[in-house]
Amino acid sequence: MGVNIQFSQVYFWMDSWILANVIQLATQDFCERFVDYRMDPVRRLYDQMVMAARCGVANIAEGSARHSTSIETEMRLLDVARASFDELQGDIFNFLLRHNADVWGIGNHDRELVWQMRLDTPQYSNDYLHEAAKHILAQKSKFGRWLENSDPVVVANALLVLCLRVNKILQAQIEKRLDTFRREGGFSENMTAERLEARKAQATSEAAPVCPICGQPMVKRMQRRGANQGREFWGCSDYPRCKGVRPL
Repeated sequence: MGVNIQFSQVYFWMDSWILANVIQLATQDFCERFVDYRMDPVRRLYDQMVMAARCGVANIAEGSARHSTSIETEMRLLDVARASFDELQGDIFNFLLRHNADVWGIGNHDRELVWQMRLDTPQYSNDYLHEAAKHILAQKSKFGRWLENSDPVVVANALLVLCLRVNKILQAQIEKRLDTFRREGGFSENMTAERLEARKAQATSEAAPVCPICGQPMVKRMQRRGANQGREFWGCSDYPRCKGVRPL
């Protein structure tokens, strides 16, 4: 696979990014309504929860935008997003504990409805920024029964489930990217392959000699250090896999 560097906002179509935006909006609303000064007199908890939700969205976007240049960086940023939602989940869990509230268990009717609620597939035209905003708000409205509830325990439980959902999606994304990395390599590997191909093309155009070790065409190289620094010589175009040389 060759090197392909291009601008991409493919994350606008990704369920993880869309659901992360729903969580961010719902977290901002939750904090405005229920994280008051009695619970959080210096607004530290408010800031931490809102920033954790924001970081989740931002790292999904940044990681996906880096896909063409570094799958490794993409996986790292997706993992950071996952950790941000874990942090948010911890704060919401603590909120429920402080209120002696019940945490929805597996099998709870509301929990299962929130867990299984399907997101619509985006249908964007070229005006995707405008349409993505409408799409995210439409997806958020699917969970309005819980996220807009007047009972903070209901909202907190719904947010817990959504955090679990988005992290499950992110785990699947990371595993898929890792499989792609195993099959196709990363940016560094593909850059090396591009360079080797360019060397071979250059050698062919210069009617260079062939390597005495592997038979591949050779290219002109320059000694970079030692007593012969600056002197040119023929080196194998398949370097570093082959280190065959000939005097120029």
